[in-house]
Amino acid sequence: MSSNIKVAIVTGAGTGIGKAVALALLKEGYSVAFAGRRIELLEKAIAQSGAGAAHTLAVATDVGDPASVSALFAKTKEKFGRLDLLFNNAGMGAPGIPMEDLSYGQWKAVVDANLTGAFLCTQEAIRIMKDQTPRGGRIINNGSISAHAPRP
Repeated sequence: MSSNIKVAIVTGAGTGIGKAVALALLKEGYSVAFAGRRIELLEKAIAQSGAGAAHTLAVATDVGDPASVSALFAKTKEKFGRLDLLFNNAGMGAPGIPMEDLSYGQWKAVVDANLTGAFLCTQEAIRIMKDQTPRGGRIINNGSISAHAPRP
C-alpha cells in the first residue's frame, strides 16, 4: 500500500464504540483492521461501511491470548505494510453477581480482555511502529465509564 495511507487496528470493532470508531476511521481515509472475537460481526460491520476490501481486514482475535494478538498484528502488517493507529477498545464486564460468587474463570476473562489485551496489543503496536518509516504512531486506550463511576 502507499505510504500516505494511514493504517489502524481497532479492537472490539464488531459492535458499539469499536465499530463506530472503525467506521469513522474508514471515512477519514484510513485502512482499518477490524479485530474482535466474532468474525461474523466484524464482516457485517465492514459490509455496512461500503469500504472496499483493499482498505479493510477482519481478524477474529482474542486479545487476552498472545498468539491471537500476534496473528492480528502480523496479518495487518502483511496486508497494509504499516500501523499508524491502535485503538484498544476490546473489553468486558463481570456478571452482575456478588463478588464472592464470581468464579476465578469469570475474573480472569475480564482481566484478560480489559488489561492483558491492551498490554499485548500495545506491545505489538510498538514493535511495528518503531520499525517502520516514518517511525511512530498513536495508541488510544478506550475505557468504560465504570473506571470513573463503578457500577454495583
